[in-house]
Amino acid sequence: MTTKRDYYEVLELPRNATPEDVKKAFRKLALQFHPDRNRHDDAAERFKEINEAYQVLSDPQRKTAYDRFGHAGVNGDPGRGFQGFEGFGGLGDIFDAFFGGQSRRGPARGRDLEYRTTISFEEAAFGTEKELTLDRREVCDHCRGNRAEPGTDPETCATCRGSGQVRRVQRTVFGQFAQTGTCSTCGGEGHLVRTPCSRCGGSGVLRRERTLAVEVPAGIEDGSRLRLRNEGEPGQLGGPLGDLYVYVGVTPHELFRRHDNDVLLDVELNIAEASLGTSIDVPTLDGVHSLRIPAGTQTGETFKIKGSGIPFLRSGRRGDELITVRVATPGKLTGRQRELLEELAEAFGRDGVGGSRKTGLFGRIFSGDGDGSHPGSRAN
Repeated sequence: MTTKRDYYEVLELPRNATPEDVKKAFRKLALQFHPDRNRHDDAAERFKEINEAYQVLSDPQRKTAYDRFGHAGVNGDPGRGFQGFEGFGGLGDIFDAFFGGQSRRGPARGRDLEYRTTISFEEAAFGTEKELTLDRREVCDHCRGNRAEPGTDPETCATCRGSGQVRRVQRTVFGQFAQTGTCSTCGGEGHLVRTPCSRCGGSGVLRRERTLAVEVPAGIEDGSRLRLRNEGEPGQLGGPLGDLYVYVGVTPHELFRRHDNDVLLDVELNIAEASLGTSIDVPTLDGVHSLRIPAGTQTGETFKIKGSGIPFLRSGRRGDELITVRVATPGKLTGRQRELLEELAEAFGRDGVGGSRKTGLFGRIFSGDGDGSHPGSRAN
């Protein structure tokens, strides 16, 4: 059988401690070892031990009996033994009394809304204005959100007198405490609506369809989010409006691709154009641009048109357009084309294209010297 510790030792007090000393020591140790605050395995047992010691030493008659006869002096009377927290439902209740009850219900911010829209590649590049149609809750324009029929006013709650809270006094082991909680009559609002608004039914809000114009900035990317402040739903009890978040998707372009703020474009050249050089018209976001292709252009070479890309957000600068060339080898030839290519092959001879077979891409492949390098890019 476990021997009980001395109550003065439990509360860390001398035997000549005053009632005020007992109360201070109990408060300190009860807070320290409360199981909700102290996660050690023995916290609950220590907490009960502390409370038992306090109940004895705070009672003058029981303290006198304990001082004279020890534990036998207080445990002999079954009706005066350890009773735990009288009037409380559990260990947590004492902290509700000590630190206060529920908070008053106050204004709450309105719910945020989301909307998804899609724009074209060009609209993303240069910006646009989109009209969005929303189905959202708005403050009732008949009662202006106070929920009462115009001509009547909400009444002050008689239970809490408009505070939204009620106080009740409770006697605890700490002494007498006032506990504050939400008024059950008005739900914490402080007033009651006796004559609800005929239009919103007393809710203070109505669901309506609303069309908004949204400015989409130039340079926006696929998956970007725009925030429209105060375009969400109304708050409760006069709380602020929520926000509207617009998620923007960008439709892929049939010709262009985007990399950061550059526009990418692939073009095909035939063998003659790549070999002899030429000028071609290429599309850009600003219209058609004439691009000079130098003689001897290889597949994979990139040409740059400066300032023809995507604008940077909130900046006057723009990216570039990068045109990558692919030299197309014909799959089918007419008779005349075959004759010309055969003549060209004969003219090149066995030494390869324009010189030794050991030079050029094919020469490096045949000789086993290929290094896998790519042609560079050129500005135009």
